[in-house]
Amino acid sequence: MQTYPTDTAAELRRLAISQLRKKRGLQAHVLAYVMVNLFLNAIWLLVMPGGFYWPVFPLLGWGIGLAFHIWDVYGPTQPTQEQIEREMRRLSQQ
Repeated sequence: MQTYPTDTAAELRRLAISQLRKKRGLQAHVLAYVMVNLFLNAIWLLVMPGGFYWPVFPLLGWGIGLAFHIWDVYGPTQPTQEQIEREMRRLSQQ
């Protein structure tokens, strides 16, 4: 088992907490998206069944924002440990 110096362990802990908060935020976003859009579809169904399907606009509009949120949390843009260390070295030399 590899041990890390205190500052590296603290940095890893900070990154882990940050990722967990992002994931929790995404879960809340998905839940809100589903609940609100179910409600909007219920309104559409009760008021004008078979009429113009207007809930498509919030579904798609909000869905785009949700897709970007998912990309932010799970996308390939997470820096590797090597990239973090390289950036830290660069900053310390300035």
